[in-house]
Amino acid sequence: MRKLVVLLAVVLGMLATAMPAGAITGDYVEDFEHPFVGLVVFYDENGEFSHRCSGSLLSPSVFLTAGHCIEDATSARVYFQQDAGANYDPETELDSVTGYPEYCAKGTLGKICATSDELYNYGFDDFAGFPDTHDVGLVILDQPIKLPEYGVLAAPGTLDTLAEQQAKQEITFTSSGYGLSESNPVHVTSFRERLMAESRLTNLGNALTDGYNLQTNGNGSDRGGTCSGDSGGPVFYGDSTSNTIVAVTSFGQNAYCRGVDFSYRTDTQEVIDWILATVESSTARKEADRIQIVTL
Repeated sequence: MRKLVVLLAVVLGMLATAMPAGAITGDYVEDFEHPFVGLVVFYDENGEFSHRCSGSLLSPSVFLTAGHCIEDATSARVYFQQDAGANYDPETELDSVTGYPEYCAKGTLGKICATSDELYNYGFDDFAGFPDTHDVGLVILDQPIKLPEYGVLAAPGTLDTLAEQQAKQEITFTSSGYGLSESNPVHVTSFRERLMAESRLTNLGNALTDGYNLQTNGNGSDRGGTCSGDSGGPVFYGDSTSNTIVAVTSFGQNAYCRGVDFSYRTDTQEVIDWILATVESSTARKEADRIQIVTL
């Protein structure tokens, strides 16, 4: 899912085009390191497939994604195969191997595929209040997915502390998602596979970030960015082996997925408090749904 948002020049001092982000681009590789990162599809009030995003399990039943992915959706289904939609046929509009985006293939429900009728939005409303867009959402799965490991949340203020301790250009992040890998006026590439790529921190406190968003640059040698379909996917602090989530992919600046990337930070007290309170009050959650928070 990727919306088009025009940020007012009078507010930002510049004219920019921001779009909810999609897939991993540039110097990407297949992601087998993060089995808890899933391809989530959403359905409207009539049960019709609406759009897809990415996200990550924080526990067997708690799936973290972007708020703009949750907006206007009434139910969801999540696939955790690395190649969840790789066999998608445009003619049938279906991946006959996994069932994407209509059903969970036989034998996968509750193992590597799950459904949900319990969706929560942190308060995202079409980028109102920018840069504090509240672009976080939760999907509480009906069937717990048991995995050896899950994503963990970085403690409040982690990014601020890191930025103070070392030069920004040395701070590495890894994004993971199922979005587009190339987008331009004449060509679009979508593998519908879980891919990952590294990027570098560029800003935490300008008009586009202001402590709420993480700005990274995925352009250049040995780096990758995000594009349509990567929205909601985790941004890990560190290289490809990290499980520590500091943000979720939110939007990109400039067209065709070639600009800088912006992710909504999850390492704030307000976001963490909302996640914990929402999980505690949700009806589908299980006793095993304990969210892990780590201090780096």
